Amino acid sequence: MAQRSPITRRHLLLGAAATFGVPAILAGCGSEAPAPAPGRPGGDLGTVTIGSNASDEIPKKSLDTVVKGFTQATTRINTVDHNTFQENINRYLRGTPEDVFTWFAGYRMQFFAEQGLATDISDVWQEIGGGYTQAFKDQSTGVDGKQYFIPFTYYPWAVFYRKSVWREKGYTPPATLDEFTALARKMKTDGLIPIAFADKDGWPAMGTFDILNMRTNGYDFHVSLMAGKESWTDPRVKQVFDTWRGLMEFHQPAALGRTWQEAGQSLAQKKTGMYLLGMFVAQQFPEADRDDLDFFTFPEINPAYGTDSIDAPIDGYMISAKAKNVEGAKALLKHFAQPASQNIATGLDPGTLAASSQADTSGYSALQKRGAELVSKATHIAQFLDRDTRPDFASTVMIPSLQSFVGEPDEIDSLLKSIEQQKANIFR
Repeated sequence: MAQRSPITRRHLLLGAAATFGVPAILAGCGSEAPAPAPGRPGGDLGTVTIGSNASDEIPKKSLDTVVKGFTQATTRINTVDHNTFQENINRYLRGTPEDVFTWFAGYRMQFFAEQGLATDISDVWQEIGGGYTQAFKDQSTGVDGKQYFIPFTYYPWAVFYRKSVWREKGYTPPATLDEFTALARKMKTDGLIPIAFADKDGWPAMGTFDILNMRTNGYDFHVSLMAGKESWTDPRVKQVFDTWRGLMEFHQPAALGRTWQEAGQSLAQKKTGMYLLGMFVAQQFPEADRDDLDFFTFPEINPAYGTDSIDAPIDGYMISAKAKNVEGAKALLKHFAQPASQNIATGLDPGTLAASSQADTSGYSALQKRGAELVSKATHIAQFLDRDTRPDFASTVMIPSLQSFVGEPDEIDSLLKSIEQQKANIFR
C-alpha cells in the first residue's frame, strides 16, 4: 500500500465504451479549447487531449482560459461531471484516457501511479521544481520517489458565514465546541437554519467527519485510520460520530437530496448561518457579495489538539500511462506549473489559491488572503477523506456509510461494525 507524505506547516513554509466504461457519458461533453488568436502559432506538438472534472461554470471557465494561453499544441478538453469522473477514474485510466487528466495530490495520485496508470514526469519537475515548496513536491511524488503530478491550485476547508448577517445578529466566531453549539442554538432561536449541509453527491459529509476526527483524536490517528491501520469500532471513532450526532439538530434537513451548490446558495441567500466546506463555496456567491463572505476554522474539541489540523486539498494534473502525445502533454504540464497560469486561475476562481510559491498573491481577494493565512498557520494539513485513503474504500464503503449515518444518525454501532468488516476485506 502506498505511503503518504503529510504536509506540515513546517514543510509548507519552506518554501475521473472504454473511457468511463460508458461511452455515452463522454459523448458530446468534449470542448475544444479556444483557437489561438490570429497571428499566434498553434504550435508544432500536435494535439493534446485533456480529461477534465472541472464541470462547474467557474472552474470550467478557469481551465478553458488557462489552456487558451498554451500555444505549443492544439488542445481538446473533454469535460465530465465532477462526481462521475471521480467515481469512474479507475476504468477511465484503464480504458482510453486523454493525454492529460485532472486529479488530486497525495495518496490518490500515488495509488494510480503505483498501478502503472500514470506517466513519470520527474523530468518536468527538474525544470519547474523551483517554483514549489518541498511540501508540494512531496505530495506529487510516488512511493518510488518519482514525480507524477503537477500541483495547480488548493483550497482550505473552514466554516463560512456572511459577515453582514453575523454583524446584524451580534454573532462571533466560537473557539470551542460548546461555544459552537451555543451559537447554533442561538441561530435557531433567531430563525436561521444554523448549519448549511448537503450530501447528495456523497463526498461533502467526508469533510465533517475529517474535521471532527482531527479535532477529537488528532491528525496522526486520522491519517492512520485512513490508511486502514486503526479499527472503525475503536471507541475514539465512535466518539466522533457521537459528537456529530449531537450536532445533527442544527444541520439543514433533507441533506441527502441537496447538492453542495444548493447548500452554498442557501448561505448566500441568508437562509443558513454557517457552512463547513471548502473555500470554493465562494463560487456560489454573486461577485458583488463575495466581500461579505468570511470564515473561521472549526473550533477546538480536544485541548490536546486544539485547532492544529485542517483539510486543504491540492488539485492538479497528471499524464495517463496511455497518453498518445507525451511530449505535448509534458509541455502542457509545464504551462500549468507557471505562476502566470495559476494567477489566471485564482483570479477567475475566488475559491482557490495558487500552488506555486512564485505566484503573485497581491491580487488575492481578502477571502483568498485569509485562506492562505489559515493554511500557513496549520500544523497539519490533510488532503480530504476520499484523497487520503484508497479510492475503492472511499467510494464503495465511506460514501454509502456516511450517507446512511446522515439518514439514520442513531445507528452508530452497527454502522461502524459494517465499515470495519468492509475495510478488512479491502486493506489486505
